[in-house]
Amino acid sequence: SIPIINGLTDYCHPCQVLADLMTIREYKGGLPGTKLCYIGDGNNMTNSLIVGGIKTGMEVSVACPKGYEPDAELMAWAKKNGKFTCTDNVLETAKDADVLYTDVWASMGQESEAEERKKIFKGYQINADVMNVANKKAMVLHCLPAHREEEITAEVFEAHANEIFDEAENRMHTIKAVIVATIS
Repeated sequence: SIPIINGLTDYCHPCQVLADLMTIREYKGGLPGTKLCYIGDGNNMTNSLIVGGIKTGMEVSVACPKGYEPDAELMAWAKKNGKFTCTDNVLETAKDADVLYTDVWASMGQESEAEERKKIFKGYQINADVMNVANKKAMVLHCLPAHREEEITAEVFEAHANEIFDEAENRMHTIKAVIVATIS
């Protein structure tokens, strides 16, 4: 009887993904058939991007280190309901991607693991090599804040800053829409 909005949990980040999908649609003209590639930790962002991507007809590919994969049940659901792959090979995952997405290597609550995670996630970065195998008109998204030269190079971030900051702005618009939908 009382609407509850999941803004963020350790398992998922659905409000962020609404903004991401809105941004992809704005830049790409649609979602079905678009290849979304996520590189990094199989965290709450990854789980939500998988659900959002598959439910909107996108192909979703994920690259993360072994032991840091997204939720196993969610991956099984994705394979059953859409085009989904998960591997530890960054360039294989990014090949022909229309959208590249990353997140920090150590999320909130994982600060004590940050130095160890830097070692584990080294190489799981959106950089020039990744951009070279992606679709030539690929866009880049990041849910922010970004740690430049860790999960994304400064060069790539700056080249795609308009997309990333439009994505951040779209959080406001999608959250307003969720609030309106829950009080209507």
